[in-house]
Amino acid sequence: MPKVLEFKLPDLGEGLTEAEIVRWLVEVGEVVAVDQPVVEVETAKAMVEVPCPYGGVVTARFGEEGSELPVGAPLLTVAVGPPQERSRTGGVEDAESSESTESTEPSEGAESSEYSGNVLVGYGTAAATARRRSRVRPAAPAAAAPKAAPAPKAAPAPVRATGPVPVISPLVRRLAREHGLDLRELRGTGPEGLILRADVVSAVQAPARPAEPAAAIAEPAAAHASRPAASVSASADARAFRPAAASTAPAGERVPLKGIRGAVADKLSRSRTEIPDATCWVDADATELMAARAAMNSAGGPKVSVLALLARICTAALARHPELNSTVDLAAREIVRLPEVHLGFAAQTERGLVVPVVRDAHRRNVDSLGAELARLTEAARTGSLTPAELTGGTFTLNNYGVFGVDGSTPIINHPEAAMLGVGRIIAKPWVHEGELAVRQVVQLSLTFDHRVCDGGTAGGFLRHVADCVEQPAVLLRTL
Repeated sequence: MPKVLEFKLPDLGEGLTEAEIVRWLVEVGEVVAVDQPVVEVETAKAMVEVPCPYGGVVTARFGEEGSELPVGAPLLTVAVGPPQERSRTGGVEDAESSESTESTEPSEGAESSEYSGNVLVGYGTAAATARRRSRVRPAAPAAAAPKAAPAPKAAPAPVRATGPVPVISPLVRRLAREHGLDLRELRGTGPEGLILRADVVSAVQAPARPAEPAAAIAEPAAAHASRPAASVSASADARAFRPAAASTAPAGERVPLKGIRGAVADKLSRSRTEIPDATCWVDADATELMAARAAMNSAGGPKVSVLALLARICTAALARHPELNSTVDLAAREIVRLPEVHLGFAAQTERGLVVPVVRDAHRRNVDSLGAELARLTEAARTGSLTPAELTGGTFTLNNYGVFGVDGSTPIINHPEAAMLGVGRIIAKPWVHEGELAVRQVVQLSLTFDHRVCDGGTAGGFLRHVADCVEQPAVLLRTL
């Protein structure tokens, strides 16, 4: 008989813990080759195709299109080759290591022919996945309990001695800990009883905590009384501040905060919570900048975009004011000034707002910036940006003028320290050389983290940007 191997959703990198199934690329019964893409998933960062490291016949798929799976949950099973003998060291294995050995990892002899080891190109190998599993595996069932619930001196053995708590996502553990929930009391709705974030949310929003199971009622009174007061009080607080029940909630369409929309919501909320931001703005005469762009485009060669010129102006201003190319290390209470400028720019797509990052923008000229901006913009529109192209920015440029608006107060892209906003360039009355004239005017705004600098530095940065917009020749001093 062929050997059936289970392929789990791999670690997609960049701290991602879950992904939504967008489209299955294979059917049950279909033959797949090693490293053939089998499913298209959407993470909070990008859309990616996941290749299967096994070659064989697909025997089962887990999860429907549109469903969300945590990292480590089964994706599909593949029947490969004849079974091969596997060596075992030791006698009794815990439930998790037994499952991993028998269903997910082929023997060394099989690896060369039926297993590529790639899992997902660019995001680690089978060895890395095994290391991640070993990190989250508890040493014993009691180790998976919340830290706030130490075992009493004379506590009996846990009632549910069935192995580790079936939780993979650290976000689920943290959510349960914040609301004082004991994960051992929850029944997971995921594959093989896996506890999902939805299970924890349902427990928190339930009208009342469910009664103790029959087995738990039989616990000795001493063990029941040993529950810390902090856990009980956290549960009471969670119920006290729980939103109104669904029956009293206002009617209307409900849109889940997941995928890119959820990631944007989380990041913006964190920015507003952690960063004491301030905004300054100035109007600038962009007539000369537009004339310079027209002259450059008429000279032949690649067309120069306004965004490329603004990006070059940003790098020039950051060279003069490096305080704004930094981040704050809260744990160490330090400002970290970064040596490289990785320039993010806001791009609106059909899937939502994304911020691709131009690496080493400070080393690029206008043509190089324009080419990279065009490449990343096209990748954003097609949904082919990789997680690496959406992370690691140190400063963000937001051209909201494309929406036909003049001004805005941008929210800083956490954990960066500043963002430059650019409104539309429009003809307005302007005093030029002592006379009233019609000029191309743009509003520039800078939102900055007040912890990294004061208003003088922020104002100096914005004024330099405005000077370069009004007189592009100022850029020659920074070349």
